[in-house]
Amino acid sequence: MNLSSTIKSIQDIMRKDDGVDGDAQRLGQLTWMLFLKVFDQREEEWEDDDASYESPLPEALRWRNWAAYVPGVDGKKAPQKAASDIIGFVNNQLFPALKELEIPVFDAEKNNATSVALHKVIRGVFEDANNYMKSGTQLLAVIEKLEEAINFHDFKTRANIGDVYEQLLNDLRGAGNAGEFYTPRAITAFMADRINPRLNNRETVMDPACGTGGFLTAAIDHLRNQITTKSSAEDKRAIEDLIRGIEKKQLPHLLCTTNMLLHGIDIPSQIEHKNTLGIGWNEWSANQKVDCIITNPPFGGYEDDGVGSDYPADLKTRETADMFMALIIKKLLKENGRAAVVLPDGFLFGDGIKGTLKKLLLQECKLHTIIRLPKGVFAPYTTIKTNLLFFTKGARVDDGSEHFHTDSIWFYEHPYPPGYKSYSKTKPIRLEEFKPEQDWWGDESDDFASREENEFAWKVDFKSKREQAEAAAAPHWANAESLNNQASVLDNRIRDLRDSIKGVSDKTQRQSVEDEIESLKAQSDGLRLKARDAQAAGDRLYWPIYNLDFKNPNAPEEKSHDPDELLIKYKKLIGEIEETENQLKNELAAALAHHFHEEEV
Repeated sequence: MNLSSTIKSIQDIMRKDDGVDGDAQRLGQLTWMLFLKVFDQREEEWEDDDASYESPLPEALRWRNWAAYVPGVDGKKAPQKAASDIIGFVNNQLFPALKELEIPVFDAEKNNATSVALHKVIRGVFEDANNYMKSGTQLLAVIEKLEEAINFHDFKTRANIGDVYEQLLNDLRGAGNAGEFYTPRAITAFMADRINPRLNNRETVMDPACGTGGFLTAAIDHLRNQITTKSSAEDKRAIEDLIRGIEKKQLPHLLCTTNMLLHGIDIPSQIEHKNTLGIGWNEWSANQKVDCIITNPPFGGYEDDGVGSDYPADLKTRETADMFMALIIKKLLKENGRAAVVLPDGFLFGDGIKGTLKKLLLQECKLHTIIRLPKGVFAPYTTIKTNLLFFTKGARVDDGSEHFHTDSIWFYEHPYPPGYKSYSKTKPIRLEEFKPEQDWWGDESDDFASREENEFAWKVDFKSKREQAEAAAAPHWANAESLNNQASVLDNRIRDLRDSIKGVSDKTQRQSVEDEIESLKAQSDGLRLKARDAQAAGDRLYWPIYNLDFKNPNAPEEKSHDPDELLIKYKKLIGEIEETENQLKNELAAALAHHFHEEEV
């Protein structure tokens, strides 16, 4: 039986167990067992290489000593635990011990850093894991299948196991909300290829929302492809230290850790189980910055109250993707570091905090490329259209001006393959489809001089748009500043008048001053109101430049009859109408307010 068939048969066995409910639980159950099986076989290799190796697991809890099938008196392989005993062993001995696994204290003399790291990995994997199975018979049947299928000493099996694991991760797409943790392999491979982390430069790669580790394994493969016959043993060892990931939720963290073991990362301690967004804004240090970030941050969700409360005032938000973008730009990426991020269309056309974030991105980074993906890439988890943003962190400029590292942005609209109207689980996006983008890409060192516009690619001159908008908005902003300054002069005069009547008891004298104060306050309020109107008028001319939802000007106009797309267009149109109505109401109210103020004065 091949590995793919084995996995399917294991899932069928689990469906018979009353304790396992749904695809996500089946996957979680299979993964902790797969982790222990894979870890045990990796330990066999480490023991062969180092006679002094000591397992972080208590002897009785090692896979080989409770789960592995061993030859009986008749020579046939049989389980070590009876069906009536194994559930009690797993629930009452295995899980409690691994969840509370004692982590040794680091001792430089003993050189036990590896042991400490392995203890932390195992405890981290099991701290939130669960055994869902209730039937000892079914659990033994699953173990038997794993024993038959997973054999690292069989190089054919070892070569194929990565593909089978990818199939497991792909199954997440049908596992309810767990689907958010899976990014199609074609996307991860393409983004890693374009970011191009360099092994010879020891460039670090991070995914701050690493899910099941798809981007990190793509980066590992990309780095390993740079190893040649001339590479040193140190080059091969370095890859493990260059990969970093953080994952908030237990199941994807467990999947990711196992994924690292399968990809030859012996001590995946750099895959941390915590909430990236829960780390305080000022807790991030400069030495945590990395050379490359490749990520698909969760979008559309919101963090709990209090998370992100210490973010800068203009960047405060609870929307997850927005919070990740703020962190990437300000805290995670080194100067000249490169990033590739998956983001939905809503980020491109959104305003408010999204507008502020895009201004920050274009100021502090060179956003050089946006790949616009068609609908269905992440189906069935979501049908929202997504984009791949590629940018490089610029060097800091302290000249007192608003410096922008982005002058122009290239867009590339990724088309469906011939005959496709959408992607699906059975017809996913494929890496070969990105060959045109790879051929077109060029080199950032010459500012992508070789790029040319075509039916899928076009260039937006952001610098010109920005300068035109700034020129148009400047008079309104200058007027707002002037009006506020005039109001401030009046406010200072009001404070002086109030000080002048402190301790004055003469009512006539006080009334005269208070009347003047009231008149000045009315004038100040009127000026402030006019200043707000002038500021708003300038903002309406300026902020639309941060709408990056540019349509392909080179593509023929197509009339869509897709109900989802028509509904999106309808909602967008209704929103624009409401926005226009609100602007008209505000301007009318402001005009009438001025009129009444002048009459009162």
